[in-house]
This record gives sequence, structure tokens and C-alpha cells, in this order.
Amino acid sequence: MNATLHQKLAASKRRIQRRLDPTKLPDCHRPVLTASNIHYEIAGRTHGIAHGGIGALHALVRQLGLDDAINQGLHLLKIHLPYSESDHVLNIAYNPLCEGTHLEDIELRRNDVHFLDALGAQRLPDPTTAGDFCRRFTQADIDALQDIVNQVRQRVWKHQPEEFFALAILDTDGSLVGTTGQCKQGMDIAYNGTWGYHPLVVSLANTGEVLWLHNRPGNRPSHEGAAAILDRVIAVCRQGGFRRVLLRGDTDFSQSTHLDRWTDAGHFFVFGFDATPNLKALAEDLPASAWRPLERLPNYTVQTQQRQRPANVKEAIVVQRGFDNQRLTSEDVAEFVYRPSACRQAYRMVVVRKNLSLLKGEKVRC
Repeated sequence: MNATLHQKLAASKRRIQRRLDPTKLPDCHRPVLTASNIHYEIAGRTHGIAHGGIGALHALVRQLGLDDAINQGLHLLKIHLPYSESDHVLNIAYNPLCEGTHLEDIELRRNDVHFLDALGAQRLPDPTTAGDFCRRFTQADIDALQDIVNQVRQRVWKHQPEEFFALAILDTDGSLVGTTGQCKQGMDIAYNGTWGYHPLVVSLANTGEVLWLHNRPGNRPSHEGAAAILDRVIAVCRQGGFRRVLLRGDTDFSQSTHLDRWTDAGHFFVFGFDATPNLKALAEDLPASAWRPLERLPNYTVQTQQRQRPANVKEAIVVQRGFDNQRLTSEDVAEFVYRPSACRQAYRMVVVRKNLSLLKGEKVRC
């Protein structure tokens, strides 16, 4: 960005700050919204688009060489008339970035001459052509495309400071994604009656970027295939320069058959564990001295002063009508050593005890 543009942006920021200055209020005897006669004109030489950042984003793609990497590593088209693989992939990827929710929304972008100019394109694939391109993918092609993106991602990581590579925190989770279509290949009905898919997502918590996405039918469990995907993403992080890796996930991902292997490889993990009867018994047998109050960090930090909390209308109705009301009074935490049956070594198990009270109206039942 040149100095002139910096000056224009700074001047624009100063102007809006002057207009929003709370010490300089306008005439308070009439409404602030007073526009009555506004005119719209079509500029002859100056053009504008609704999604102005798309040009900068595409410039970043070109600078990183992502388009060239896609064309070199992904081969789905025998001939290019006139689009290459990167044209199709980027066209589909840019669609949700421009508030598109369906492939049909690509038609809006390809009919916007200023959008085409921002990308330096004469034309873009239409939704039908984009759909035909998607149907050419096999599972191997999808994995190859994600590998290409991760290879380019590692080039971006090289610009990070040295402390960035101290620890890679990988979050793993599944998410139900419903669909209204009836001819979608691979969809199935989930436990809650939703027709759709259950993709597995592995993301880098350090930056929030998704490192891998594995799609599955809606009826598949969260942990299915998770270990193999985690191994693949761990390799990406280690190749990218991270010295240590921490795996995190809920109870669905505490796959005890892989814990020893990950430990031997020098990885760390924090997984939830189901409250099975034997674990409950071990926790209940702990002495009272093993428990200590659990202090949770606040959800946010007050920047100015604490505001007065409004009246809890829902709570008042529950008390007035004498409904059962379960409330959390306190939490305690303890830890012990536990060896899962599929492991040859023991691990640290952290257990939280919630102290609840059950009220009936204003009376405590237990």
C-alpha cells in the first residue's frame, strides 16, 4: 500500500471520528435521520463491487502459488475449454466468501463485470459446469487437493516467528450438516432425524484454520476414522516446523488403542472420557483431601465497569410456579492415575465433581 493511500485512509478515519465525537452533538430538537432528497448516479469511469476484498485475496493466492500447485497436483480434466483445475476450485471457494450458499449463486458472480475484472478473468464457470467438475472427484482426489492446500499452508507458516512453532494444538470434532436434497450421494439419517452428513473436522487452534475435513454419512459416529486423520494432520504440522503437537477432543475421540502410540511418538493429548462405572468408583473412593475447588476463568474481561445484571425473568417464573429447578452450587476437581484396558501404560485422569441442588419453587429438595 503506497503512502498516498495510507493518507487517504487516515483522513477518512479522522472524519468519521469527528462525526462520532460524543462531545459534539448535533441539534437535539429534531431527529438525526434527516435525509430527504438523495440521488443515485452511475459513474462513468469509477467502478465498485460489493465484495471488494476478493481482488486482494486472489492476489494472495497468486503470490503463494496456490493456483499453480493445484494445476500441477490435481488432474481431473483431459482438456481445458478454457478452464483449468485451479479456475474451478477457486471459483467454488470464492463463492461462499462472497456470501454464496449454493452453487447456483456462482451465476451472480459470473454476471458481475466488475467482479470479473477484480479477478482478471474474461469469464467464470457457470453453476452447471461447476457441478460437473465436483462430480469428477473421487476420495483420492479430495485428499490430494487437501494435501496441496496444506503444502502451500506450510509456506505461510514459514513467515511466523520462532515461538509459533513451539506447540501445535489440534482440535477434533464432528458436526452434523443437514441437506434438503433427496439425491445427494453418501447422505444418511442421523440419530436426531437429520438427513445429511457428519463431517470430521481437524483444525489448528493456534490460528483457527481447518487442516483437514473428512466427510461421512450422517449416521456415522464422530470418532470413525479420526485416528488415521489425526496421524495425517500431525505429519503436516511436524513437516511445517512444529516441535510438539497437542491433540484435543471430546469423549468421542478418547481412542485408548492409539494413546500409547501417540505417547511413544512424543505427542500430547487431552481427551474427554466417558464416565464409566469403574471410573465413577475410582473417583468416589478418592479421599476428601484429593478434591479442591474448581475455579473457572471468566468468559470475558470487563473493559470499563461492571454493569448491573438485569432481572432473570425465566428464573422468576420457575420459582413462582414451583417447577423443579436444578442449579449448580459448586465444582470440585481431583486427579488420579488410570490405565485404560487397551493401554500398557497409565495416564493422568482429571475428574470434575459437580455439586447440584434441586429446588422446588423456593424450597430446596436435595
